[in-house]
Amino acid sequence: MVRSTRRRFLQALGGTLLISQLPVAASQHSQPLIKPPQLMVGDTVGLISPASAINQEDLTEVIEFLAGYDFKVKVGQHVLDNYGYLAGRDADRAADVNAMFADDQVQAILTMRGGWGCNRILPLLEYDLIRRHPKIMMGFSDITSLLLGIYARSGIITFHGPVGISTWNWFSLNYVEQILLNKEAILLQNLTSYRVETITPGKTRGHLLGGNLSVLAAMVGSPYLPSWKNTILFVEEVGEEIYRVDRMLTQLKLGGILEQLAGFIFASCSNCDQEEDDEPTLTLGQVLSDLIAPLGIPAWYGSMIGHIQKQFIVPLGVEVEVDAERGTILMLEPAVS
Repeated sequence: MVRSTRRRFLQALGGTLLISQLPVAASQHSQPLIKPPQLMVGDTVGLISPASAINQEDLTEVIEFLAGYDFKVKVGQHVLDNYGYLAGRDADRAADVNAMFADDQVQAILTMRGGWGCNRILPLLEYDLIRRHPKIMMGFSDITSLLLGIYARSGIITFHGPVGISTWNWFSLNYVEQILLNKEAILLQNLTSYRVETITPGKTRGHLLGGNLSVLAAMVGSPYLPSWKNTILFVEEVGEEIYRVDRMLTQLKLGGILEQLAGFIFASCSNCDQEEDDEPTLTLGQVLSDLIAPLGIPAWYGSMIGHIQKQFIVPLGVEVEVDAERGTILMLEPAVS
């Protein structure tokens, strides 16, 4: 069965792996991090809705997709709940997160969608329980809250990548195959059609952390963010006017986060260039020049992370080496055990 499903992944990729496989040395953590067990064919994937609501059609499509790759599925008790713009009450959404980590039959957790709501359930998560039952958890956008909160409070590596209702394609499946199933430490490098714009050239190493900029900014001052000392921060955004991006990056600066970093990546800012009126504006490049360039750390814009159809699977917490001129992220260790 393992060989059969891996063949399916390779067929979905068109038989071509675009990512270099490089030998790396093991890295040393100042505090021990927990790597979740690797994903195996036949494992059970838990589905939860910790943020905005989904419908039955969404759920059915994701179940069928996972079954097509020989994964079993366990659906959270409240996955189809609805409470205004939320996927149910805070206590119920948090209960599904806790239950999936506690369930030994579940090996990985896939969040169904982002939207809004994960910040509200951070105080309700059982972080000691989660630490005792490490497993792969993946999502992006509003799921940034869970990824960073669980990493910070439980010490478990989490994964920034597609949610259940995302457009799954050969590009993302490639990374699932290599990072989650094969335990590989790989190079994350853009397709040639995605341009890299260097802010400050150079190479650096550090633990890779980040996510959606507006969610991250909304977490500043809370006890659910990790230490940023000597880390490499990536952020991404969608549909925000430039002054809002400016405001959120400034909040990270005033909160003392930017000055601690070893490197910075502004991944993608989808649909961020359209102003609704003729008011004067800065460009995103000017904002990054004003706020990021003075840090003097390797930094670039344009990594394939975030609200785009082809997106990397990014492990939060692994040690990496980045090259701001090439726009590459080299994992220096596998992300799963």
